[in-house]
Formats: sequence, structure tokens, C-alpha cells
Amino acid sequence: MTQDYDLIVVGAGMVGATLALALADSALRIAVLDGMPLDQPVPVKSTASGFDPRVSALSAASEHILTRLQVWPLITERCSYRHMHVWDAEGTGDIHFDAHELSEQRLGHIVENHRLQQALLERLASSEVTLLGRHAVQGLIREEDGWRLDFVDPECVSLRAPLLVAADGGRSRVRELAGFAMREWDYLHHAIVTTVELAEPHQDTAWQAFLPSGPLAFLPLSPRDGKHFCSIVWSLLPEQAERLMAIDEPAFIAALNQAMAGRLGKVLAVDPRHCIPLRQRHAKQYAMPGLVLIGDAAHTIHPLAGQGVNLGLLDAAELNDVLRAAMQRGEKLADLAVLQRYERQRMGANLAMMAAMEGFERLFHADALPLRWLRNTGMQWLDHQGKLKSLVIRRAMGLDGKLPSLALDPELFTEVS
Repeated sequence: MTQDYDLIVVGAGMVGATLALALADSALRIAVLDGMPLDQPVPVKSTASGFDPRVSALSAASEHILTRLQVWPLITERCSYRHMHVWDAEGTGDIHFDAHELSEQRLGHIVENHRLQQALLERLASSEVTLLGRHAVQGLIREEDGWRLDFVDPECVSLRAPLLVAADGGRSRVRELAGFAMREWDYLHHAIVTTVELAEPHQDTAWQAFLPSGPLAFLPLSPRDGKHFCSIVWSLLPEQAERLMAIDEPAFIAALNQAMAGRLGKVLAVDPRHCIPLRQRHAKQYAMPGLVLIGDAAHTIHPLAGQGVNLGLLDAAELNDVLRAAMQRGEKLADLAVLQRYERQRMGANLAMMAAMEGFERLFHADALPLRWLRNTGMQWLDHQGKLKSLVIRRAMGLDGKLPSLALDPELFTEVS
């Protein structure tokens, strides 16, 4: 027995759920499936701080997308930040970004991933989209009129659709089964991720230090019970990460306090640590007939600037525009020519961001004296170039450049409409 749909999205994470919700009011019969249950709250790790260690730094463009989809008010807890402070711990390089300089209220928000995913699933549950949990993909078969999905659980009926969207993450099973060629390389670094309690407020600031071991970011979280918290991401060589994962909590806190050199006040407590190998992947193509990749299934990026989920949400918004335009023209959505329009729009933007992050990562790991001088002098110079600095941060926030319709400021979009 086989169940037919017009569009199947594999992966109910933040990016896949955003695409399905964007298209929920179309005439398409849409199913979203995932290996996890979708009729229960999104699981969250229990921690002393109460925060999930998995967070995302959402840009203004991402906020616009989620606002247009009526998801933003459902995110029950989020922390905006108005400043970003970046410095070279081994030199004089120092740069500060301020939302006020851009005539904006904030630079972005830090949101726990499970809160965003839960809000998206709540909106989908009240839509016409079919949610299918506990559907772990086992097989993918190309048929004359589309793709058929078979599942690990024999009680799950096969699903078929002319158009399949792989949004199932960096280790995408659909991408693997379909045979997409990949470019990938190891950063030779691991990221330690956790939540810390601070003695002093974080000042609505995202802090990032470039250390000899790698970048260390403190991302602001909402205060709770009069206490102050940040999520941290510390990129380290594997042997350094292994050592810091093995030491006890007081020793790790001491290492953090030494690394931040008193910029934020003292770290008081830390949640359990998680260590994640850092690897960059990029599909050589995003599309084949009837099948398209979005989000981490198409590209994964160094967490240096927190751009991963923002790129994925822009993928979803762009594919929404492409498919809606094709429907208006009466085109077949599964045609390769249609899907390549999305690929052309997003591949260049994603590669540009990945190249920029790769360049920064290499520059700040360079020990050669001329490169150290260059990065410190460059940071000091950029900090005094008001217009150029504004251009850099506005582009990162998704306020400039060619954007999909959902990513435009809702107020501006209403005026244009």
C-alpha cells in the first residue's frame, strides 16, 4: 500500500518545518515526516540551568520569516542582543557592533532550538499539512511519476510524491540514498557546547574571543530567578577539546575565566558539556528531477558566526518563492528547470558565506607575524569605518541584498503590497 502526496518534506526540524508551513496555504497535499514522534513535545535535555545547550543566533531575516509565518509570537522565550563584541585575545584587534548605529533595535536573538521547533510544529498541527512521526527512511526509489519512500518500521506504509525535499540534516539519509555528490572537509576542530551562569549581566551582548586554540563565543540568554546565563561555543583542536571535556567542573570554569580575561565577570557554574566534531559539507548540486536539498542537508558551516540556521531558513523561504511562482505559471514543480532556479539563488549566497567563514577561521588560526598584524590592524581599521562596518553587519543580519519575500521586513512588505 502506498500513500500519495504532492510534496513530501523529510525532516521536521527548524528548516523543514519552516518550508512546510510556508506552503501550508497552497493547494498542495503536503506531508512532513521525521524519525522522532511529532505528536509529543520536542525533547529537551534536563540541565541545572534549565536551558537546552542547543541554541541558534537568529538574524533579522530569520525573525521576518518567522513573523510572517505567525511563529514568532509562539516562541515562549528568546533573548535579543543589541551589541556584538569581537576581539583577538593575542593582539590589539577589537571590534564592536551596535544596533543603534544601524537604527535597529537589536542585532538578533538567541533562541533554544527546541523552542523554535516546537512553535513551528504547533503551527503545522493546526494546518492542512500531514505530520508523520516515527518514520525513519530506509529506502528511496525513483519511479516514473516521482519518488517512493520506504521506512524502517514495516507498519509504516510507503509514501510517494512527484517532489521530495530533503531537510533531514547534515547526515541526510535522503541525500545519501539519492546519490548527491558532496564536497566535505574536516576543520580539525571540535566545538564544546554548554550553558554557563555568570556573576554579572551579559549586557545584551554577544561576545566572541579569538584565542590561540580557536574562537570562543558567549551568546546571551534570558535571566532566570535573578541569575545570568550565556550559551557558549568553544572551538578547539581535538586533543584540547578532549582534555577540557575530561577535567572537572571547577577546572573547566577556571579555564573559561582565564580565556575570557575578565571581560564578562566570572563564570560561576556550568551545565554538562557536549563535544561536537566540526566538519564542513556542501552538495555539488542542490537539485535533481523531483528532489531538492535544503538546510544542513545541502550545506553545513563552521559555527563561527552562528549563520547555519539562518542560511537554512533562507533556503526554505527561497524554495517557497520558486515553487509558488511555478504554480502560478502552471509548471510542474518537480521539473529540474524549476528546482534549479532555487539552486541558482541559494548556492552562490551559501558558498559566499561559507568562504567568508573559512577565511576568518584560517586567518585567526594563523601564527605568522604578518598575518597576526594584518588581522589586528584590519579589525581596528574596520571598527572605525562606520559605513563599511554597517554594510558588513547588515548583510549578516539579512537586512541588505536580494532576499526571498518572506525574509523582507513585514512592515515594509505590507507597504510594498
